[in-house]
Amino acid sequence: MNDRERIRQELTATPRVVDAIVDAVHAQVPAYAALDDRRLPEVRAIAGWALERLLHLWATDGVLAAADLRRFRGIAAARAADGRPVQAVLRAYRVAATVIADEIALCTPRPTAEDAFALTRMLLTALDTLAEEMAGTYAAANEDLTGDRDRALRLLLDDLIAGRHASIGALTGRANRLGVHLPDPYCLLVAEPAGPAGPTELIEPVEPAESVAPVESVEPAEPIEPGRPGRPSRATPLSPAGADTGPAIPEKLADELLAALTGHGGPGPSGVTALATVRGSRLVLLLPAGVEGAVPAALRARALRGCAISGESLERIAVAHRLADDALDTAPAHAHHPSRLLTDGDAQVLALLAGRPATTPDQIARLVLGPLLHPGRRHLLDALTAYLDTGSANAAARRLGLHPQSLRYRLRRIGDLTGRDPRDPWQRLTLDIARTIGH
Repeated sequence: MNDRERIRQELTATPRVVDAIVDAVHAQVPAYAALDDRRLPEVRAIAGWALERLLHLWATDGVLAAADLRRFRGIAAARAADGRPVQAVLRAYRVAATVIADEIALCTPRPTAEDAFALTRMLLTALDTLAEEMAGTYAAANEDLTGDRDRALRLLLDDLIAGRHASIGALTGRANRLGVHLPDPYCLLVAEPAGPAGPTELIEPVEPAESVAPVESVEPAEPIEPGRPGRPSRATPLSPAGADTGPAIPEKLADELLAALTGHGGPGPSGVTALATVRGSRLVLLLPAGVEGAVPAALRARALRGCAISGESLERIAVAHRLADDALDTAPAHAHHPSRLLTDGDAQVLALLAGRPATTPDQIARLVLGPLLHPGRRHLLDALTAYLDTGSANAAARRLGLHPQSLRYRLRRIGDLTGRDPRDPWQRLTLDIARTIGH
């Protein structure tokens, strides 16, 4: 066994070298420093493959094969799709080559001068070849994305809700290439078929005399060779866990709902572009903040129900999507009535009940109770507390020394300010949880 083969086997037999490559790339290339734990396994897999192939070429005096070039082209196209700049990708490979050279230099016995020259020649040749291949494919993939604008916008939202962008800068760059301005602040709406028809208007319940019955709570490691240049086929919509329980919704319905909520389906008067896509049996829309008031009627007209998240920042669209998706998975049927629209507060309460809280108790209280936490509205919060504790407007009025009509007026004010009617079972539960954990 020659020295090159011995070194190749030594360096590929341990994950230490791949770890060193990933750590160096993560530390030295800004676009990779922002990658989260979901994206690093892909970087690690590519680093492991590149290490094996480059050391094999060095050990055998070989050159990059056609299969290697196809793999690099697939990687370049995937990076074009997720908005990671090609310059950053090429720099990552240069950093990786430096780490490999340093690791070889530390081996004992050290490589000969002839082996060192062969290593230098192989790395320079390989870097030059992959730079040419990847730059060309990256440009072609960009043209492909921007050429089919409707498809490109759907792919943009698909990647946003999957968390495929390395940074807000990469996202901005991709949006600029497409000539769009994403809504910020935004409302992320996830909607699905409403299922069996139910009541859509709240019917005022008969109040119990003194008590109320308790309410029961209830990316691939290896790049995929594309059908179109450098891109996995999207003919079948991607589906998150828990969202693939029904038949796929046609994209036409997503476009129709988008047009109904924005009046156009494209850039608005301010140049902001709303987006829509389909994920299995659910629609996902990225809308300008402020349209939430029109959503319930639009959902009812199409026999849909949904969850709208508007409290997350632009770089956390994936977090907002997961929150809304989980809320639709876990919400009881009566939580969707009368509006058929769950909000940030509902989603956070559901996450808390499911044992995976996504924010602090204080934030949940602020989302649900909102204006009631203002010092000047303490009397309304006291009225809500008394009503929840006693289960009856009459009993709550007696506790506070008020006329029952005064207590009912305060309950109506609470509904107006929070959008939550304390008489509705689901809204009563969310209000109760919020005032309890917010203390």
